[in-house]
Amino acid sequence: MSCYSLKLFYALVLLLLHAAGSILGFNYLPNSAEIKCIETERQALLNFKHGLIDDYGILSNWRDDDRSRDCCKWKGIQCNNQTGHVEMLHLRGDDTQYLLGEINISSLIALKNIEHLDLSYNNFEGSHIPELMGSFTNLRYLNLSDCSFVGSIPSDLGKLTHLLSLDLGSNYYLHGQIPYQLGNLTDLQYLDLSYNDLHGELPYQLGNLSQLRYLDLAGGNSFSGALPFQIGNLPLLHSLGLGGNFDVKSKDAEWLTNLSSLTRLKLSLLHNLSSSHHWLQMISKLIPNLRELRLVDCSLSDTNIQSLFYPLSNFSTALTILDLSSNKLTSSTFQLLSNFSLNLQELYLGHNNIVLSSPLCPNFPALVILDLSYNNMSSSVFLGGFNFSSKLQNLDLQNCSLTDGSFRMSSSFIMSSSFSLVSLDLSSNLLKSSTIFYWLFNSTTNLHNLVLDYNMLEGPIPDGFGKVMNSLQLLDLYGNKLQGEIPSFFGNMCALQSLDLSNNKLNGEFSSFFRNSSWCNRDIFTNLDLSDNRLTGMLPKSIRLLSELEDLNLVRNSLEGEVTESHLSNFSKLKYLRLSENSLSLKFVPSWVPPFQLEYLGIGSCKLGPTFPSWLKTQSSLYWLDISDNGINDSVPDWFWNKLQNMGLLNMSSNYLIGAIPNISLKLPNRPSILLNSNQFEGKIPSFLLQASGLMLSENNFSDLFSFLCDQSTASNLGTLDVSHNQIKGQLPDCWKSVKQLLFLDLSSNKLSGKIPMSMGALVNMEALVLRNNGLMGELPSSLKNCSSLFMLDLSENMLSGPIPSWIGESMHQLIILNMRGNHLSGNLPIHLCYLKRIQLLDLSRNNLSRGIPTCLKNWTAMSELSINSSDTLSHIYWNNNTYFEIYGLYSFGGYTLDITWMWKGVERGFKNPELELKSSRSEQVNRLCICMVMVNVVGSFAERSKAKRCAARF
Repeated sequence: MSCYSLKLFYALVLLLLHAAGSILGFNYLPNSAEIKCIETERQALLNFKHGLIDDYGILSNWRDDDRSRDCCKWKGIQCNNQTGHVEMLHLRGDDTQYLLGEINISSLIALKNIEHLDLSYNNFEGSHIPELMGSFTNLRYLNLSDCSFVGSIPSDLGKLTHLLSLDLGSNYYLHGQIPYQLGNLTDLQYLDLSYNDLHGELPYQLGNLSQLRYLDLAGGNSFSGALPFQIGNLPLLHSLGLGGNFDVKSKDAEWLTNLSSLTRLKLSLLHNLSSSHHWLQMISKLIPNLRELRLVDCSLSDTNIQSLFYPLSNFSTALTILDLSSNKLTSSTFQLLSNFSLNLQELYLGHNNIVLSSPLCPNFPALVILDLSYNNMSSSVFLGGFNFSSKLQNLDLQNCSLTDGSFRMSSSFIMSSSFSLVSLDLSSNLLKSSTIFYWLFNSTTNLHNLVLDYNMLEGPIPDGFGKVMNSLQLLDLYGNKLQGEIPSFFGNMCALQSLDLSNNKLNGEFSSFFRNSSWCNRDIFTNLDLSDNRLTGMLPKSIRLLSELEDLNLVRNSLEGEVTESHLSNFSKLKYLRLSENSLSLKFVPSWVPPFQLEYLGIGSCKLGPTFPSWLKTQSSLYWLDISDNGINDSVPDWFWNKLQNMGLLNMSSNYLIGAIPNISLKLPNRPSILLNSNQFEGKIPSFLLQASGLMLSENNFSDLFSFLCDQSTASNLGTLDVSHNQIKGQLPDCWKSVKQLLFLDLSSNKLSGKIPMSMGALVNMEALVLRNNGLMGELPSSLKNCSSLFMLDLSENMLSGPIPSWIGESMHQLIILNMRGNHLSGNLPIHLCYLKRIQLLDLSRNNLSRGIPTCLKNWTAMSELSINSSDTLSHIYWNNNTYFEIYGLYSFGGYTLDITWMWKGVERGFKNPELELKSSRSEQVNRLCICMVMVNVVGSFAERSKAKRCAARF
């Protein structure tokens, strides 16, 4: 039984227990006509709805009118059939329909009798699990899985002592330790914390959960320390998942083997398992009763696997799922399993050291899913046939070093076609020629999904492909080198639903794709991606045939001409429209009401202006909007700013937008990235923009920063703020504690004056601070030493005075770029600068510094490299870790190019290529050059300056 089936099973069991005596169903109860919900609870539900974004109408019958007054009949609500109290709130989303926004759990406090709360599979991206969740003390069932929650697990959940099931799995960015208070939930039968980023030691109180049947702590978690369980703990457990490099002991193995009901065991990241004889021995004893065994990333060797399954009688007839991914296994293990895995239905061996050099003749008679990805297969591996299993449906051979020679055909091969194979993944291999297509003609007859992306396939796709592969539903050829026109036979593949030919070298007129084609699949074809090719011509009106399209991506081609409402009039289901970076002109009448509701609209660099597109007013589901560089020369209507409530990204940069942004009361629950740079906005920056995660306002005419930062609001998510090249005057605001999450701050090229305030030292997470080209004066505040994460500090072209503080070298060890040129700094270079081992650019020119240069500067390791890794500087942001995710969310604007300049021989240069053309053959020459760079930039004696210039002139 799959993990999802187990969850569903528990939900249904608890539902039956809860609704005993009634007909199972969320909205139907006996005598429902007599039930009237409690008024205070009805208002609580309406308040809860008010804080959510319901783009898909999930809560459409939650209305405050006479026809819908009885909340017991609302979707997802179940009331007690005697008291009318709400006892169940079941709002589980799915891949196609889900709620957005931020949970206002306080609005539900009135639901004191609620026993079942399921908000799983919705998108509350970046929100924390509310502490108040612990207030619903009657809860029996709580499911908050797959909701994009961040932060830690609130300890108050330990107050829910009646809970039978708690599921917080698959939030991915929940981090920290498991609160020991969860040990108070002694009635708990189901606990899933898998696929998060939890760490630390497991609290021993978990051993108190004697009623647990299902416990999953694996999947992305990295726990450590000793296992807290004693022999006799968790006696009813039938499913166990643990993730982390635990310090396993012999007693732990004895506890494990006493779990007599265990049928599902999953261990991940347990690297010392390979050296623990007792654990391997005990797992071997468990195997006869196991239906599912997963030992992922446990450093296991072939010898370990042999010990697990020896003697052969231990190779259980019950075992149907075996996952040994990410270990150190070779072909010996594959051979062992193929000889004796007679009942396996799913086998996962990806990310191992398996080298298969001989024709495959494995014996997996029941196998349905086989994953051999990220292994190594030679050119002859398929020569003898294709008989993995007569029942095989899904085969993953991603990144297996497969070449054209791997798919040579023979008469015996042709006779061994796979009639069962439904899904085949050959992505990230070394395939070049059309051999693979001919192999597919003759080896598969019922293929539905074919993935060939990230290969090196060249030339055209053979004409016969469309005729033979008529069962294909999904074809992915992204990232190859395919040439020629797009074959029209794709429109004759009557089962095809999704086609991705992006990032190839396809050319010719786009309209030719629609000629000589019946488009017999028009009623099911939903996804077309032809981006990043060389297609030319106009968008044909015959594209209207594809009336079921949900995603159309033509980005970065050479398309031209007009796109009118008639091109898009049939697309009632369109959600994603991407036409950016073409020469298209979008001409819609002002009164046009599109038949679709877009979630993603990307038309950057197309011509949309000069007036602001009024038809956007009809789009209530927009999450991602790019109308940058569209030639819009207009003011932004007030109604548009309300659209930001739903958005995760707004890009209106590089237009001619004018006027002030209204300071309206607006909530931005999705923490959007907002790019308004390179326009003509003016006036004050409105405070509602503080709720953004990234705010790009450079090259406008904004004149006030104080009211934006100092209106008593707290910008808990603002990570990037760029207000450079504006008209901001006066002193720097002294209220930086309100934006303490800032990572990148650029206020360069304004008209700021006065001293740098002490409160700027509160920005302890900051990584780049750019105050270049202002009128700032005085000494650097000592509080800046708290900003120890800075990798870039640019204070150049100001009027700063005093000595260079020693704490720059003592505290800012991450500095890569330090630019303080063009100030009034004086005194000696502090020897503490020698601690800046990562420094790549140091510019102190045009100051009043004196005397010599510390000789220890020659020990700077980064400057002594023959080449400099530019990714450490220009791509220093958006690492995939919790810090950035909690601020920017899952969908950030994808990059922020730092504006870095330096002075060399009196000329200001951009730091676009950090190698700076320093192509020296000997590292000591580079060492001397780096010292020369500093020497030229320091005022000393005439002899010192002459020596420095002579030194630099040699390079």
